[in-house]
Amino acid sequence: MSRHEAGVRLDKFLAAPSRLRSRAKAFAAIERGKVFIGNREAAATDAGRALAEGDVVRVWMDRPGSASVVRTSVTAGDLDILFEDEAMIVVNKPAGLLSVPLERKGGAASVFDLIEAYLQPLGKRRPLVVHRIDQDTSGLVVFARDARAQSALKAQFKRREPARIYLAVVYGHPQPSAGTWRDRLVWDTRALIQKATHPRDPAGTEAISRYEVRERYRDAALVEVRLVTGRRNQIRLQARLRGHPLVGEKRYTHGGAAERTIPFERHALHAWRLAFRHPVTRAPMEFEAPLPRDLDALLARLRRTRVAHQ
Repeated sequence: MSRHEAGVRLDKFLAAPSRLRSRAKAFAAIERGKVFIGNREAAATDAGRALAEGDVVRVWMDRPGSASVVRTSVTAGDLDILFEDEAMIVVNKPAGLLSVPLERKGGAASVFDLIEAYLQPLGKRRPLVVHRIDQDTSGLVVFARDARAQSALKAQFKRREPARIYLAVVYGHPQPSAGTWRDRLVWDTRALIQKATHPRDPAGTEAISRYEVRERYRDAALVEVRLVTGRRNQIRLQARLRGHPLVGEKRYTHGGAAERTIPFERHALHAWRLAFRHPVTRAPMEFEAPLPRDLDALLARLRRTRVAHQ
């Protein structure tokens, strides 16, 4: 929840025009077990509860029923929109929030849901997905406002035209200090992870990233990674394949430096810069998302052990 909304009552928060629109509807949703604060179902006595910064409020409109569909999923705080026009919306996504709803994630909140709630009172159409980043990755995501813009933006991504630059904190010091990671990857649909495969595997897809070490610390390094391709979990796996898993990584650790532990609650990856052409005007667009507080704090700790470039 944003700082300026801290202390707002739950029922008043839900009654906002971009949410349930009235306190009566808010209280009815709470009474019927449709409202959750974090992972806990809200009780009637929670209606007057003051929300705290960081609280996540979800509304399960289809409960009860056989389909676990979340129609409205809202975070107690403002959507961090960096740019908006009639064609697209560029958002700085916080870590922990999905880019789009996923059935296997149950009622987890998503940027898509937040934009939909934001657009609803304006009588606008639902957002259209252009690309996505991992749930625990922070940073830039773009959504289209209509099918024409979506098609134009997705065509740019397919042609590998947009500049997609990430900042990652990895264990160890990649050598050489700059270069290209090139792999053949295949998505394991059962384990839901990316895997390296044989160069001639027909099921595999090419994964290319260009990297440069920006800072070195005693046990880790800050690395700038520019995606050439955009496979799921690409940077996370490619860093691990070279023995440099991301700090905080929980999935792609085998065979890397998992035995070394630098405290961090998520994988240290941030979608930092994004550049492409406007889907309608073709004007060059460039965006930068500042580092979130948790990554800032991590780097401040690591910089106490900074070492000279070698």
